[in-house]
Amino acid sequence: MSITQWLSGPNGLLLSSSAVIVILVLMLFMSVRLSKSYRNKRIYSLLITAIPLIIVKQCLLAVLAYPGWSLPPYLYLSFSVLQIISFIIINFVFMKLYTHRTAQLKVIPFIIMSMLALVVAGIQFAVTPALGTAVHSQSLTFPSLDFYGLIVIFMIMLDTRSADMSPKYYASLIVFFASELARLADAYVFHGSLTWLVSASQLLPVVYYSLLFILLFEWVIERLMFTYQSSIMDGLTGLYNRRHFYSKAEQLLLSSKSMAIIFCDIDNFKKLNDTHGHLKADAVLKQVAEIIKEESSGIGSAGRYGGEELLSCISSERVKPEIVAESIRRRVEQETMVTLSIGISTSKESKAVQEMIKQADEAMYRSKSTGKNKVTPFKSAASHRKTLA
Repeated sequence: MSITQWLSGPNGLLLSSSAVIVILVLMLFMSVRLSKSYRNKRIYSLLITAIPLIIVKQCLLAVLAYPGWSLPPYLYLSFSVLQIISFIIINFVFMKLYTHRTAQLKVIPFIIMSMLALVVAGIQFAVTPALGTAVHSQSLTFPSLDFYGLIVIFMIMLDTRSADMSPKYYASLIVFFASELARLADAYVFHGSLTWLVSASQLLPVVYYSLLFILLFEWVIERLMFTYQSSIMDGLTGLYNRRHFYSKAEQLLLSSKSMAIIFCDIDNFKKLNDTHGHLKADAVLKQVAEIIKEESSGIGSAGRYGGEELLSCISSERVKPEIVAESIRRRVEQETMVTLSIGISTSKESKAVQEMIKQADEAMYRSKSTGKNKVTPFKSAASHRKTLA
């Protein structure tokens, strides 16, 4: 017996159904976890409702595959309807998940398609004789329902044209369509005579549900990454928030022989807000943050202390902090419409991050009070303070 013959028989169908069931159970587990973790519970509830229906259908297929096993056709008809409705629900869920929140995804077409599936099933039930007689799976064909299933796939494909979906999603629709074509061609035309066609109809569903699993898994990873990024990043500038900046500075202080804190304050930022508006001021703040981030890249980290105050912690083993700070000041002056007052503190003055930030803040205030748009090391500011005293 060749592999193709083995796959086209009951063992192949059992293998396919088992694989699909395992994938669906994993998807169900993820859906339950998502439903508990995120606010948009209605979407995940739909997925939790649809997946068990498909699992039951796959179990039914596995039972019907073996000789001697038979079930009433109306039961198979019922689960065929539920599979179409589940397909509609699952595609609605994935389109909802991957479509931008501001885009309008209309639910009415999906409801109409689901209702029509029930209507077509009712018509099929009325016109099909002997639905109470138990038969084998090879005898089960429901032309109107099968034809409507293909129409649903086409309608889903047309509905996704306006949505910016993942290529994997479009690939899954194509695979599912090919699977249905193979199944219907075998059922209505070839009647099991082409083993490769039977094998394709039994194995393509595994590929289809694998693609859906990957899509859902990627969505979970994206949510986890978003949650993590939200906990450590400032939402406006993209720099580390104050708490995580402290953590990064502590790590750098432990791993470097010498470190510096660069404390930056945008000059006349309130005036910029008042004269140009918050949107323009926020855009300038983002520009300044990006410059500080770029200048800190490879030698340290950048963070937002609060308001228009931005920080950088850098290793000063191979680079002078004054050079980095001056580069930041010069670029901000040349590339934006604002200037910076900057203070510097190094690990020579203190071995505690919070104390270094306080010292850099004092040095920045010295820059601010002596003309702005300049860089002042803490030791210079401290010397000036002693002279005044």
